[in-house]
Amino acid sequence: MSSLLATAPLDLATPWGGTSRTIDLEGPVHWVEFAGTDGEPGRGTAGPPVVLVHGLGGSYLNWVGIAPALAQGRRVVAIDLPGFGLTPAQGRDTSVNHNAALLSRFIHEVLGEPVVLVGNSMGGMISLLLADRRPEQVAGLVLLDPALPNPGGRPDPQVAATFALYAVPRVGELVLTRYNTRFSDRQRVLGTVALCFADPSRADPAVTEAGVELAAWRRSLPSPEAEFVGAARSLLRVLRGRRDYDRIIREVDRPVLLVHGTRDRLVPVSAARRAARLNPAWQAAYLEGVGHTPQLEVPDQVLGHLEPWLDSLG
Repeated sequence: MSSLLATAPLDLATPWGGTSRTIDLEGPVHWVEFAGTDGEPGRGTAGPPVVLVHGLGGSYLNWVGIAPALAQGRRVVAIDLPGFGLTPAQGRDTSVNHNAALLSRFIHEVLGEPVVLVGNSMGGMISLLLADRRPEQVAGLVLLDPALPNPGGRPDPQVAATFALYAVPRVGELVLTRYNTRFSDRQRVLGTVALCFADPSRADPAVTEAGVELAAWRRSLPSPEAEFVGAARSLLRVLRGRRDYDRIIREVDRPVLLVHGTRDRLVPVSAARRAARLNPAWQAAYLEGVGHTPQLEVPDQVLGHLEPWLDSLG
């Protein structure tokens, strides 16, 4: 049985109208409830609650650029999955399959009604997995540069080499440990921005600073490299099992909005165009000159697509 816990280890959400909370789901799970731009919690009647699901290496900070606007009249929450953000794994599996099951339990325990899942990267994959397994919990899906297969495509050489190392037992952990030891928290956060943004100058300095503080806290945890690499390997397994993942994409019967940057180095836009062809019922939008985390890089553009789509759900 779950129970609410009193405090989170860090309070980084306040500048964006967020209130940190922690729930016990076989270990602590940190999540944030956002207030609207008017400072009031979005508990209105403008459709189902919105649950924001981050990607590999991400956290609730990935959503602060759009969450306050979305919370104007809606309930909006962001979860830190085990092994990420302010949620330590504490021995829990950090795979995408396990985190899809945990997300299902979170929706049941915290929200108690069908939700719109908004997932970026790995979070998009997890959202699709949950929609396939527990469709009664999902009112709609927003996929922002989701992790997708790209058969026949040419991956970014740096990205392909990095994930190839992550896939090798013990080697992936060693590589990541050396990287985390060699570079400061700030250097690692800026390196992530350089990888995920088409134009790093678009990064919000306040979000970057919060990310540095969060990175320092995560470095104090035992075995953060194993948690990250475990999630990365599970993501690769789903992508390699392309037939079943393609089936999920074709058969998902909930409204879907797909938004993808045309300069995404991690998931090329060709993968998004292929997914949209597999399920023509999806509504798709492609953001020119934008990278892997459009909700951080061009939040206003993302809101321009997301808000009217949410309104259309009723």
